[in-house]
Amino acid sequence: MIVVFGSTNLDQVGTVTRLPKPGETVAGGTFSMAPGGKGANQALAARRAGAVVRHVSAVGNDAFAGLALDLLDKGGVDLSAMHKAGTATGIAMIFVDAEGENVIAILPGANGTMKSEYAEESLATLGPSDILLVQQEIPQAATRRALELAREKGARSVLNTAPYLSDTAELAPLADIVVANETEFSLLSGRPIGELDAAMDEWARRTGRTIVVTLGSDGVRAVGPEGRVSAPAHKVTPVDTVGAGDTFCGYLAATLEAGAGLEVALRRAAVAGSLACLKPGAQPAIPLAADVDRVLAGA
Repeated sequence: MIVVFGSTNLDQVGTVTRLPKPGETVAGGTFSMAPGGKGANQALAARRAGAVVRHVSAVGNDAFAGLALDLLDKGGVDLSAMHKAGTATGIAMIFVDAEGENVIAILPGANGTMKSEYAEESLATLGPSDILLVQQEIPQAATRRALELAREKGARSVLNTAPYLSDTAELAPLADIVVANETEFSLLSGRPIGELDAAMDEWARRTGRTIVVTLGSDGVRAVGPEGRVSAPAHKVTPVDTVGAGDTFCGYLAATLEAGAGLEVALRRAAVAGSLACLKPGAQPAIPLAADVDRVLAGA
């Protein structure tokens, strides 16, 4: 089973001709709302990849809660460990420009109520056959405890370093696999992007963990106990890149949990992340396993 311990949001998405600069007003186009939050997105991606998934998170006592959980519920994600907080459901406010690039502001709401004690309670049944998948949109103390529990119980763990925080470098070695984009990894390693390969080698050697760095249209690279592996991106013309990283993480965890090696999992996750760029929104754009595997079969 994949157990996702993380955030749940309702995304509010506006399209604009270009992303505004500070203090600038830019004319927009359409507006929509869709389920989101990095934890929820990754849970749905893992489920669509074919895994049995439990999402452990919190929503508010408001009208947005049902909307935020709608696609997870319809997709068959186990929501039995969801916490109902006496506050607002988390919100992500997203602007997407004509090139598919985006800026995002997160208002955590109920996500901010997740504590270390909640990790203790909700992850009690975690076992060696499970994979714990975490991000950094909930209080870091809860994420830390979740990673510690995974280690204590023999479960594999995957940490996505988004959004990057001041103590991410301290937290990251607690996970078995760390997934970062190139900007996040530069912050994690303290070395410039131009030294990527050397920095990955050094970080993996120093920590004994696997580091996975996503490079957008340049694919993905990883270094760990299995050595150095990489996978190309599936070339697409992006409509919206909002959910690509979360789709990658969910597919990576699900494919590893199914027994695949890291190189196979990277290749499948990279294709899934690319396909997620073909539709607007985060969860609505996550591809089904059949579509991802069809592309892989034709590669």
